[in-house]
Amino acid sequence: MPLTMVKVGDKNIIRRIGGRDETRKFLENLGFVVGAEVIVLSVMGGNVIVSIKDSRIAINSDMAKHIMVSINN
Repeated sequence: MPLTMVKVGDKNIIRRIGGRDETRKFLENLGFVVGAEVIVLSVMGGNVIVSIKDSRIAINSDMAKHIMVSINN
């Protein structure tokens, strides 16, 4: 499911990054890589604030739609 659809606070594992090459490279440079754990901290005004690799990062919902995750139990 896309990152935009997960609940705040749930731990998720990145399974796939979609989009154009530039989009994928941009997200990869921010730490969004397959297998990384990501937690949605909050959603405000079209931005998604996440915790990934001990950093807090805000991305817009268009970028977040390209990040496919599954819940990490």
